Amino acid sequence: MSSNTINLNHIQSAESSQDSTKLPFTLQDLKAAIPAECFQPNVGKSLFYFFRDILIIGLLYAVANYLDSWFFWPIFWLMQGTMFWALFVVGHDCGHQSFSKHKWLNDLVGHLSHTPILVPYHGWRISHRTHHKNTGNIDNDESWYPVTESQYNEMPSAQKIGRYYAFLLAYPVYLFKRSPNKEGSHFSPSSPLFKPAEKWDIITSTTFLIGMVALLGFLTYQWGWLWLLKNYAAPYIVFVIWLDLVTFLHHTEPELPWYRGEDWTFLKGAISSIDRDYGLVNHIHHDIGTHVAHHIFLNIPHYNLLQATEAIKPVMGEYFHKSEEPIWKSLWRSAISCHFVPDAGGQVYYTSNNK
Repeated sequence: MSSNTINLNHIQSAESSQDSTKLPFTLQDLKAAIPAECFQPNVGKSLFYFFRDILIIGLLYAVANYLDSWFFWPIFWLMQGTMFWALFVVGHDCGHQSFSKHKWLNDLVGHLSHTPILVPYHGWRISHRTHHKNTGNIDNDESWYPVTESQYNEMPSAQKIGRYYAFLLAYPVYLFKRSPNKEGSHFSPSSPLFKPAEKWDIITSTTFLIGMVALLGFLTYQWGWLWLLKNYAAPYIVFVIWLDLVTFLHHTEPELPWYRGEDWTFLKGAISSIDRDYGLVNHIHHDIGTHVAHHIFLNIPHYNLLQATEAIKPVMGEYFHKSEEPIWKSLWRSAISCHFVPDAGGQVYYTSNNK
């Protein structure tokens, strides 16, 4: 079993004993409802989506530089930033080892997907594993977890503005400094995020990323800062906004519970996420908005998530969360109403002083 794979057999045993009187289904019930083929990665399909994204990115660069028109550059930035985000999702599958059954291929494509968009593949993979193991746990989750009411009341106004209204540009900061009240960098093998045995994984990804920065620096030296802005910086900002927007909305919703202590279990945390509809972008970014099934079974490839979701919905019933609300409306509602959780309680919900 790879280092970033959750031991499902152990979880199934734990969930059966802990949640049988609290949830009307177990992890094994959900797994049994999903066709077995959904769990099997198809290397051909996985590589198709990877090369499709690379081809589209290349074509967009060709068209933008051929036209070299300020009427088209903003359109290019939006489209290319969206494709950077799609490429990130391919690397996301690699990090979960759901791209293929071959770790070497997962890690190779993961680096090819993440390094060009300045994501340290192994560093992100390991911290993301922590998120999946602790989803919905106020104390141990890795990202987009709530602060308590007392912490919120002590928070400076500038920090509140950054956390609740300017968070769509947070990802680069997270890579360097991790989430609030946590320590560590995704680039350093000595970070508390990582185990000693993961040292060379971190060094490898950081080295690749330094090489990418050096390449961008060389190209900027050759062609100037305007080239960097038009061809890379602006699409990169769009990519970061997409990443922060989607991951924020996965887990930030007034109706989603958060847990403390013994009230938390893997299954309850995993289903404390929500599916969102991104319309035309759903297929472009590989249906990453189909998130509940992904959190329950992270080894399902992205192209099987829709089928898996339809299979578990009858089993989960009211415990399955999906929003049909327009994304902009969900974003605004969560931003103004999901500020903190109560200081005490095993199962709590977001609230704010705006209510």
